[in-house]
Amino acid sequence: MDRSTEIREFLRTRRARITPEQAGLTPHAGVRRVPGLRREEVAQLAGVSVDYYIRLERGRVQGVSQTVWESVARALHLDDTERAHLLDLARPTAARARRRPPPAPQRVSPVMYRVLDSLGVPALIQGRRMDVLAANRLGYALTTDFQSRPHRERNAARFVFLDTAARSLYTDWEGVAGECVATLRLYAGRHPDDPQLTELIGDLSVHSDTFRRLWADHDVLAHTNGTKRLHHPLVGDLTLDYVVLAVEGDPDQTLVTYTPEPASPSADALGILASWTNTSSAGTGPQTPEQTTNPAG
Repeated sequence: MDRSTEIREFLRTRRARITPEQAGLTPHAGVRRVPGLRREEVAQLAGVSVDYYIRLERGRVQGVSQTVWESVARALHLDDTERAHLLDLARPTAARARRRPPPAPQRVSPVMYRVLDSLGVPALIQGRRMDVLAANRLGYALTTDFQSRPHRERNAARFVFLDTAARSLYTDWEGVAGECVATLRLYAGRHPDDPQLTELIGDLSVHSDTFRRLWADHDVLAHTNGTKRLHHPLVGDLTLDYVVLAVEGDPDQTLVTYTPEPASPSADALGILASWTNTSSAGTGPQTPEQTTNPAG
């Protein structure tokens, strides 16, 4: 990923979404030729010269201090996730290389397999690039059996954008798609030289018009919790709250659990799905460590 291009497009898209009124400015009379704020307005809000801000938006960031980036983040009303993403993009290449050595292949620890197996709700462990490293029996039954797919295809974003079953499964498919792209964007800021990420983005861009459109928005998202609405082919409609928890020992690995409201139709439907997975020979339990090692990292 080209750092200058990423900084330029991120700043441009953040600037375009803010009106002068939202920024506390009095708009000039006449027709505005650009959506959102002008460059000179961002410069005014950030306390830098117009020429200096233009330099930043062109990706010429060598020697720019964190204080300046913090001022730009405030001027553009960036939230904490967007601010962190901007600082990741702005970090010098040499500093990034020192900070982040090539990552080792991801493995799921034995204790996490026991955690998955002990949970009575759908759960999965997600790794870099939204790779699905492992899940419990109910987690696979809820979405798709990632275990049966080749390693390259065990990825939530590939499933959402390239598998037609995902459009039927997720009631708000467009919203889920947007969350996937924003999550990948955040990861890309932290790991700009990940070759597998480059391959993934290339494949999704070639095969999905929606992915290309959403990727151009430069939105970022840190998943912590939310709600998913699904229409499962076996048990019908489900509304499930999800929580994303960090896995100790690997900052790029998370445990995701899905739970229904107690005594709700979704809880009943999930109970039926659990009964089916316990009796069906097609079900599968958590994978062994040997099966889920990602040899390419």
